[in-house]
Amino acid sequence: MEHIQTSLQRFIKENKRFKERLQAMKREIFANERIIQFLHENPDITDATVEKRLNRLYEYVTQSIQCEKCDQFSSCKNLLPGYTPKLENVNGDIHLSYEKCPNRLRYEQIVKKRRLIKSLYMPREIFEAKMADLYIDAGRAEAIKEIDRFLEEAKNGLPERGLYFSGPFGVGKTYFLGAIANELQQLNISSTIIYMPELVREIHASIEDNTVQEKIELFKTTEVLMLDDIGAENLSAWFRDEVLGAILQYRMMEKLPVFFTSNYSMDQLEEVLATTTRGDVEKVKAGRIMERIRQVSKEVKVGGENRRNH
Repeated sequence: MEHIQTSLQRFIKENKRFKERLQAMKREIFANERIIQFLHENPDITDATVEKRLNRLYEYVTQSIQCEKCDQFSSCKNLLPGYTPKLENVNGDIHLSYEKCPNRLRYEQIVKKRRLIKSLYMPREIFEAKMADLYIDAGRAEAIKEIDRFLEEAKNGLPERGLYFSGPFGVGKTYFLGAIANELQQLNISSTIIYMPELVREIHASIEDNTVQEKIELFKTTEVLMLDDIGAENLSAWFRDEVLGAILQYRMMEKLPVFFTSNYSMDQLEEVLATTTRGDVEKVKAGRIMERIRQVSKEVKVGGENRRNH
């Protein structure tokens, strides 16, 4: 008999707590302005349906609606991170669905834009380069003017020619590439930035796993190709003619722009390309490569002080 009374008292006590929690839940639900508005706009939803769907209404009011309780996607408080709950009237019944929240949409847009810039062996600071941070002096003014012109034209369609930045070490030529790539990213134009000496090693290493052609196709077809420090690498005749030549030929025919940086002027680069790793001098073949470079880019000299010493 004692056991039954104890069980009964526990049941009454727990039932009382349950009723108290239920009443508190109802107060929170029916004090919510969005619930009030939802029920006002849907008079066909009966009180019985509301009572039946209290769990759905409570799930709705306890979450962050349209990111009002979340600063960013990574700090989302909802059951489904990055999704905001939405109440719907389906034939007089209350349904709860989820859709992507503004923070998630912004995050996905950022990720999408980041993917527009591909890079081989470029330092991290290049990805953070901005046109607004470019230091303008007499030696860089013409280059920045040409960059602005290219970006303005790109708003209405991709220009056929990129720029060939020639100048001494440390004047910011590579930083230009990063700044341009980030500006093009905002226009949803993809870029591929390649550090040429590492590209040469990468292509030669790819011979073993038969991925040379696959990589060449990437460089051929990317919207904007950027070759950093051309002339710093030792080119074999095969790489110059079959790899670099093939890439530039395709882009010249398809009218796709290429950006270059080099410590050499175009005329000086032609001499560099003429001499192969074997010591052979092949001026005709080098001239053919330079003709393609001139077709896909315009030379701009960059001067000024060595900013890497700061």
